[in-house]
Amino acid sequence: MFRSLIPLSCLVAGALASATPTQDAVRTGLDVLVASDFAALRGQKIGLITNHTGRTADGQGIVDVFLAQDACELKILFSPEHGFAGALDQAKIDDATHSSGLQILSLYGETRKPTPAMLEGLDALVFDIQDIGCRFYTYVATMKLAMEAAADEGLAFYVLDRPNPINGLDADGPVLAAGDESFIAAHTIPLRHGMTVGELAAMMNAERQIGADLRVIEMQGWQRSMLWDDTGLTWVNPSPNMRNLNQALLYPGIGLVEFTNVSVGRGTDTPFEVVGAPWIDGRRLAATLRARRLPGVTFVPVEFVPESSKHANELCHGVQILITERASLDPIRTGLTLAWALRRNHPDDWQVERFERLLAEPQAFAAIRDGAFPERAIADWQEELQDFRTRRAGWLRYR
Repeated sequence: MFRSLIPLSCLVAGALASATPTQDAVRTGLDVLVASDFAALRGQKIGLITNHTGRTADGQGIVDVFLAQDACELKILFSPEHGFAGALDQAKIDDATHSSGLQILSLYGETRKPTPAMLEGLDALVFDIQDIGCRFYTYVATMKLAMEAAADEGLAFYVLDRPNPINGLDADGPVLAAGDESFIAAHTIPLRHGMTVGELAAMMNAERQIGADLRVIEMQGWQRSMLWDDTGLTWVNPSPNMRNLNQALLYPGIGLVEFTNVSVGRGTDTPFEVVGAPWIDGRRLAATLRARRLPGVTFVPVEFVPESSKHANELCHGVQILITERASLDPIRTGLTLAWALRRNHPDDWQVERFERLLAEPQAFAAIRDGAFPERAIADWQEELQDFRTRRAGWLRYR
């Protein structure tokens, strides 16, 4: 598999960080809470919204950690999309039972906002789930709905903060318009927001007038410029098809075409690193994309057969997307250029109408539909994006 070239000194530093995570790793909100002997939660009855990504720097699962202490009482668990183990990729997830005997109530089934009955007897909800830094990743929507439920019932709401794996500096893409919110677009933020879940929680709580009694347990040692491999923390797939940092970096752009009739590699070993369909001319698509000379990325014609999801068990022709320089990579421009190339090369085959679903910006969509170069769409949202960056500045907690 392709990997970006990294200086030897960085590889050595990374290896040392991985070898001694408890000394060198960023301390997540969970690690900070544990180090304080759960002082913030002392004496409270807790509902925990989490999944397999809720773990300490040395790999202990959050449920085991909560059950091993006596400062507070863990009463019930809640799970987001993909379930508690993060292994399910389906439209609806049922309730389950944890190995400890605790009930796991699904917030990705018939109910997405905790009901009063679910929260009965609790003093607080605690949220600890690893986000990916992209607007249409649904864990933030689950957090928002849970905050609303906590506010309705007068419960405190704690967020155990975690790194934004694709850094906390870069914000890019069209900003969602007020009134267009949905489960895949929880707030008026751009596609790539450059915030942590704790920062987003505070922003949404104020701007949406949720009124939750919000407490953010901040990280220690995290800096906004960090990508995941700078943190010293072990990568845990946040969802079944988010398997490495390269995929996370590409996701805000390549993920935009996922609702259309192309495969983005779900059902392969390289989701979001390949795009294809039976009707695509892979060599022509790669040549069209390479001719645009996009920064930090190149394209190679490939063939693949997804084992599941879009075009399952069909031979797909398309491109592999290789990151050549992370610092100059522009995932949103890359995703828009991919859409432009699909429209240009396969106007009768590619279902452009579905492209608007995740982009959620009518002018930008119209530009792609009409065959305009992506730069036209990008220019249209710059003023709104700058306004967001100004809004965002007041909610940032880390340098």
